[in-house]
Amino acid sequence: MKTNIFHNTLIFMQYIRKYMPVKPIQYFILFLFLLLINGCITQFIPKIDEEKELLVVQGLITDRMEPDTIKLSKSLPLGEISAARPVSGVFVSITDDLHNVVLLSETVPGTYITPSYFHGIIGRSYTLHINTNSESGTLNYESFSMEMKPVPPIDSIYYEKTVIEEANGFFRGINGCQIYLDTFDPENKCRFYRWDFSETWKLRLPFEIQNNTCWISDKSHSINIKSTAAFNEARIDHFPINYISNITDRLKTKYSILVNQYSMNEDEYIYWEKIQNIAVQVGGLYDVIPASVPSNIRCIEAPAEKVLGYFSVSAISSKRIFIKDNFEGIIDQYAHCGTDTLIGGGPLDSLSIPGLGISVWTLFNVPGTPFGPPGFIILTRTRGCADCTVRGTTVKPVFWTDDK
Repeated sequence: MKTNIFHNTLIFMQYIRKYMPVKPIQYFILFLFLLLINGCITQFIPKIDEEKELLVVQGLITDRMEPDTIKLSKSLPLGEISAARPVSGVFVSITDDLHNVVLLSETVPGTYITPSYFHGIIGRSYTLHINTNSESGTLNYESFSMEMKPVPPIDSIYYEKTVIEEANGFFRGINGCQIYLDTFDPENKCRFYRWDFSETWKLRLPFEIQNNTCWISDKSHSINIKSTAAFNEARIDHFPINYISNITDRLKTKYSILVNQYSMNEDEYIYWEKIQNIAVQVGGLYDVIPASVPSNIRCIEAPAEKVLGYFSVSAISSKRIFIKDNFEGIIDQYAHCGTDTLIGGGPLDSLSIPGLGISVWTLFNVPGTPFGPPGFIILTRTRGCADCTVRGTTVKPVFWTDDK
């Protein structure tokens, strides 16, 4: 903060000196005056009526035969910048409308998973129960009973090239990639949808090094929802699920995206819609979930206590596509990797480089010949240029298809 104030004051004074000539003593006095005023600026944190710590619940159970996760944490008040604290050592369970009880186990602090034999069943309703200890005694939290709605399969996922900058003469232009999906429920049972995705792309470094090829993965960081309640049929066409620009290397070699489609009831759709509006327009008071959005979880002993988050119950369908195409104008993140060149390259010379493998790494090692030009070694001071595992893994994903 102080560095920015000092810098901005200097810029302003340079403008004054250039366009409003004053005497040196006047210039010096004005500089001290502005610096003193700016130094009085302090961060303003408004007083709010919210509790300093609220229980945050992030949970989803699906109809898949795989463990589901419930995450519990404590929110932080406005002005705090550290991550929310996990809530550990509590009892978490799920009951259904047939009075079956499933106990969850804690794997890491604040993360609770269902047993391997459990999975949700379409048409059944589920309730989340949390029993926690606090300074004032034991508190019990309970969600509303949530019915698992059916979800149709994703009809198709496809992409279209976009023009970021038109080709002109020898300039080949710049392309982006917009990914869409279509889905349709002929039975009109699913009217509210949510999607997330995981993406994986192949990275091949432009240097003949050991860790040359990796696969990088990432997850969606946006809220994708859609309602068909206002239409005659539950059909969604040409829904934009993800956009990839040229400032990433995702499309450089080969790219894959796995899209998950979730069913929702109307209350959960409204919840995600409010979260989406706050995230886009305003931003929230809390690190995880804004406190102004109602949850479907309540404290039994203290009904007025606010709880953040939502317990979701959804059927799920998924679909994956691969993209291997020529996209113009993708930036080269490794164009400036070479930082040093040593003449006389060879296996023995490379061993004598100070800091090799610690602060410098080899990109090229071309040995010389007795009657030809001398060899050379090109080095980099950026580890990611010489080791793709900085960004990904050399283990090929099981779903990755043949690149031919």
